[in-house]
Amino acid sequence: MPVEVGAYEAKAQLSKLLELVRKGERIIITKHGVPVAQLIGPGPKQARDPSEILAELRSIRARTKPGGDSIKSLVEVGRRY
Repeated sequence: MPVEVGAYEAKAQLSKLLELVRKGERIIITKHGVPVAQLIGPGPKQARDPSEILAELRSIRARTKPGGDSIKSLVEVGRRY
């Protein structure tokens, strides 16, 4: 069952409430008795497969074309300002 806390109390006790959330508790923040927000944990981390990430990076690289400017010309332009 979630814990209900008023907005003023939530502001004053945020560290304590975050510790409760870290332990798995769900906190409902109310304003004048009406629920306005909910504090919940982020859930389990989902690790991505490295080969999936590499495939995505290769895809981005394949559709990205280098510009026509050389590094030297870009440095010269930067020195003007």
